[in-house]
Amino acid sequence: MKRALIAGSVYFGVLFALGFALGTVRVIVVAPRIGELAATMAEVPVMLLASWLACGWIVRRWSVPYRVSSRAAMGAWFLGLLLAAEALLGLTLFGRTGAAQWAALTSPAGLLGLAAQLAAALFPLAFRDTKSP
Repeated sequence: MKRALIAGSVYFGVLFALGFALGTVRVIVVAPRIGELAATMAEVPVMLLASWLACGWIVRRWSVPYRVSSRAAMGAWFLGLLLAAEALLGLTLFGRTGAAQWAALTSPAGLLGLAAQLAAALFPLAFRDTKSP
């Protein structure tokens, strides 16, 4: 289980850093030109591809066992860290209250982003590495 939690933490770190960079460009540059939903629709495939590639590398690198419990723990830990970090960023960078954060999350763009995050959290379950314990 320790490997799964370490791998989930690394997965979070990699995707959070990339998502922060792409999200900054999306919010500042792209969304004002094409709208929030269209900008999110453009970002999601990039993030999902990066998630898939990062997840495969991390699962192999940290030898996360091919057991549902280990892989689900990796994905759940990743998602928990991601949602907590997003809530903290919403509060500190955007001054969003809990209600405002919820409203942003339940907008069409927010729901699309959440769906992508849930998909990324499920990715560890999809990798079958014959060399993992």
